[in-house]
Amino acid sequence: MSYKAPTAQIDFILSHVVPFGELARTDRFAEATPETATAILSEAGKLAQNVMAPLNWGGDQTPARLENGVVRSSPGFAEAFRAIAEGGWVGVSADPEYGGMGLPQALNMAVAEMMSGANLALQLNPMLTQGQIEALEHHASDDLKARYLPKLISGEWSGTMNLTEPGAGSDVGALTTRAEAAGDGTYRVSGQKIYITWGDSDVTANVCHLVLARLPGAPKGTRGISLFMVPKFIPDEAGEPGVANSLKVVSLEHKLGIHGSPTCVMSYEGATGWLVGEENKGMAAMFTMMNCARLGVGMQGVGVAEAALQKAVAYAVDRNQMGPIIQHPDVRRMLATARAEVFAARAIGLACATAIDMDRATGDADQAARAAFLTPIAKAYGTDVGIRVADMGVQVHGGMGYVEETGAAQYLRDVRITSIYEGTNGIQAMDLVGRKLSDGGEAAMRLLDEVLDGAKAAQGAHPALAHQLWQAAETLREATQALLDRAMPERFAGAVPYLTAFARVLGGHYHLRAAMAGGDGHRALAAVFMARVLPHHAGDLAEALAGLDDLTGISDTALAGDFAA
Repeated sequence: MSYKAPTAQIDFILSHVVPFGELARTDRFAEATPETATAILSEAGKLAQNVMAPLNWGGDQTPARLENGVVRSSPGFAEAFRAIAEGGWVGVSADPEYGGMGLPQALNMAVAEMMSGANLALQLNPMLTQGQIEALEHHASDDLKARYLPKLISGEWSGTMNLTEPGAGSDVGALTTRAEAAGDGTYRVSGQKIYITWGDSDVTANVCHLVLARLPGAPKGTRGISLFMVPKFIPDEAGEPGVANSLKVVSLEHKLGIHGSPTCVMSYEGATGWLVGEENKGMAAMFTMMNCARLGVGMQGVGVAEAALQKAVAYAVDRNQMGPIIQHPDVRRMLATARAEVFAARAIGLACATAIDMDRATGDADQAARAAFLTPIAKAYGTDVGIRVADMGVQVHGGMGYVEETGAAQYLRDVRITSIYEGTNGIQAMDLVGRKLSDGGEAAMRLLDEVLDGAKAAQGAHPALAHQLWQAAETLREATQALLDRAMPERFAGAVPYLTAFARVLGGHYHLRAAMAGGDGHRALAAVFMARVLPHHAGDLAEALAGLDDLTGISDTALAGDFAA
């Protein structure tokens, strides 16, 4: 079975589950009508399933390769990327002044999900370019915007972000890449960066790198980091790729998955760059790009989960072991639970994107706080679901899932990275219980009030489901207050299970909204979620409140397996 874009499922969530319809009543997104959304989803879905998906297996089996210093893409990727670019899909949410569509992020994230399900390795290219576009729109000078944005939005050029170094991963402030003013308005950037996704390719005419580096005399740590635009080819007076810059691809990483996506070790050797934003304010600019990417990665997890689930269902229908295995209770449990979690993760991601859009359209501080609170949840839960469902897909296939030719294992190998990049899910969880609860829990409590109001409204139509959700939300409220009363190290020890519990309660909320608005299928799926996913929140919260004593009470030697000490 080939991938089928879930346009109807996404359209239902936008129409009935998240407040996407409110966007069309704002001046900024007046054109984002239901008809526009349906048309966008339909066209993007066709591209995903007809152009990108057929290349997914080939990209895995014939990876990108480094040849005489130049990265050669997997067969068909260049042509498929050209179709993405010519369709305007890189610039879905970009500024119309520079050639973008100016549509909501909610639609952009829906498109990203479908493209990720079709071909994650290829989708990474436009996703990173979109993040760079957003960073430039918010922080670059007018000259840099005019020079780079039209080319990036059109897909003629692609963008990357360069943060990580051999000695500076999550601790970005430890980076050693340096930049020195050249005296002509440009800078000379030198250093090595690793794990640079699509750091070079032959699918676009130029690759534009946003590079974090430190200026002479800059403060230590993240306070002394600046951001630079460093293109592969320096634009000439006509704005076209000119002379080659002083940078190169040292090597490509040999990865577990996403083989069609070249992950590069980059070397900058006095390369010409331009400052983006202010000196020593590079992290603020880079966080703009990273925040866009965090939600995008969450939707990547949802996309791969959808594709893996489709393949698992098709196999379960066709595979006979005393009848089609889709009738076996345990197989049915796996498939139903997976479908319920995919719906929940998709709804959380689209709700987050809609909050981002409402903030941009209205400047409402509550919407900004809502978007900020939902972002780490959408990233972590979306990718966790992606991994769980892809793993389930292998299990449903049985021994054939462990054989590469079925394609089930590729989804698990590809999606495994998503819980690691753009900030590990542990970092997302620490952000949630740290920065995102620093308002005294106001944003969290507003969300829980919404969940409780929804449960109250559903009591008449779905009393059992509403009661289960109400109890879970009240338990989560109590746990949130308990966390607020604790010091940060204790919060961090329970951060991951707390985030997971919050995601499950939100998932129950969106399932209940779907049950209220949809037919028997949505009501049945909501029942599965309430019975088989939501109850885990209690165990999550028990762990979230377990404290630090058990973790500090076990020695490093015991962790290594030596219990003699």
